[in-house]
Amino acid sequence: MPWFVKIERGIVDKGTFDQHVPAHRAYVRSLIAAGHQARTGYWAERGGGMLLFQADSRKAAEEIVARDPLVQHQCVQYELHEWCIVEAPD
Repeated sequence: MPWFVKIERGIVDKGTFDQHVPAHRAYVRSLIAAGHQARTGYWAERGGGMLLFQADSRKAAEEIVARDPLVQHQCVQYELHEWCIVEAPD
């Protein structure tokens, strides 16, 4: 399964953003349970973050991102990229 990365930048105030973080984290846990190998986090300097996950296709990845509560509540602007791994453990 290909890897995808959503690189995001917050576009709302911290209070509004923080309201949707619990739902975002629950969504990521549901992706992990469904086998998408999802990982999420934020940049140490604040203001943005990243979601790394596997999906069957670009279309499936776009659908996954569209269901993210941070996207649904217009808390972030994002870019979606397919990540082509060059080196990985055996």
